[in-house]
Amino acid sequence: MTKAVALLSGGLDSTLAVKMMIEQGIEVHALNFTSSFCTCNSGGAKEGGCRSESKRVADEFGIPIKVVVKGLDYIEIVRNPKHGYGKGINPCVDCRIFMFRQAKEYMKEIGASFIITGEVLGQRPMSQRKEAFRVIERESGLEGLILRPLSAKQLEPTIPEKEGLVDREKLLDVLGRSRKPQMELADELDINDYPCPSGGCLLTDKIFSKKVRDLLVNKQDVTKKDLVLLKAGRHFRFEGLKIIIGRNESDNIKVKNLIQPGDTLIEAVDFPGPVALICGNATEKAREFAGSLVVKYALEKAGEHRKFRATHDNNTEEFEVAEPASEAMIEESRVC
Repeated sequence: MTKAVALLSGGLDSTLAVKMMIEQGIEVHALNFTSSFCTCNSGGAKEGGCRSESKRVADEFGIPIKVVVKGLDYIEIVRNPKHGYGKGINPCVDCRIFMFRQAKEYMKEIGASFIITGEVLGQRPMSQRKEAFRVIERESGLEGLILRPLSAKQLEPTIPEKEGLVDREKLLDVLGRSRKPQMELADELDINDYPCPSGGCLLTDKIFSKKVRDLLVNKQDVTKKDLVLLKAGRHFRFEGLKIIIGRNESDNIKVKNLIQPGDTLIEAVDFPGPVALICGNATEKAREFAGSLVVKYALEKAGEHRKFRATHDNNTEEFEVAEPASEAMIEESRVC
């Protein structure tokens, strides 16, 4: 039986592409790529995110799945993409090349003949164009070996089509951003549960991108905790130091759990309010500014109270601030 590797996000398009290949008798092995920048792992989908969706789809179809985390090596691609950014800090073309290179190695490992994706021509402006497809295939070393079943008839025949491994007549010619053809096909194939139909990437979000740019510009050796912290709280930059202020109790817990050696945690002593994390060895001015931010965002809960506790590694010291941060200072130092 012919084997193929499928990039399976758990969204509608990749689910349909996999189902179409199974219907043609292809033995499909799924690859799911996940990262700190997946929107579906940020509250946009039901608990578990796209990793759970891809696992659910694989289980439903009875196919094996391997999850690959785009880790710190991927950060260097985000930092300096060869093919540039989209509307945010999203290196879409370089990202696809990154994933396809890993898919190519997995294809060799299991003896598969080609790769399947749910990409639709014209659906996304940066990476889903004919020219982009050609660049991605060439630089990943997969020319003619990436089959896009949903848009295949809009593209040149691939090697598996030419060799008769796949029946081109059973492939589709979907084009553009409308999802109506996919939804109709989902009904036809009895695929009813697709809570994350299009997936997404936080790097396309202009607001979130500001946090990422700030991190990459100001820190060379990014850690996994740094990436998780991007999703927590309000971010400020003061005298070169990043300061994160929790927005709610959930943020406060997350911030406390993500302290790294050398960081300074600022907590109110005599009133309830957000915690502040200073990423690095805080100066006295930085501590006072972080405290003034906490007073500002605690609102009426702070009242006239101004006492704080600063914890740096195993050392704790109490201090007070004179007043809440001014709007001018907040705007001057705000990252996002």
